Amino acid sequence: MVARIYRPAKTAMQSGKAKTKRWALDYEPESPREIEPLMGYTSSVDMNGQIRLFFDTREEAVAYAKARGIPYRVSETHERKIRPMAYADNFRSDRLTPWTH
Repeated sequence: MVARIYRPAKTAMQSGKAKTKRWALDYEPESPREIEPLMGYTSSVDMNGQIRLFFDTREEAVAYAKARGIPYRVSETHERKIRPMAYADNFRSDRLTPWTH
């Protein structure tokens, strides 16, 4: 039962960075999901897949895993690179691609 420690990415439904500051600890699935033959639902016998713990810092999450003897894997986050750009740059005459509607 290996745990994964990561910082969640923003969802596609949000434009801001809400809910991306905290670190999460999830357990990797131990067995694959199965499809129920009668209704077609997906099911799993792994109950640890329902557990997600949140921590303020990465060090707190690692300390929690070490204190309880849980093997863990830390996934580093990729920070967004935002290029500063003025609105007037959209209408420059020396653009590489012409501006059209």
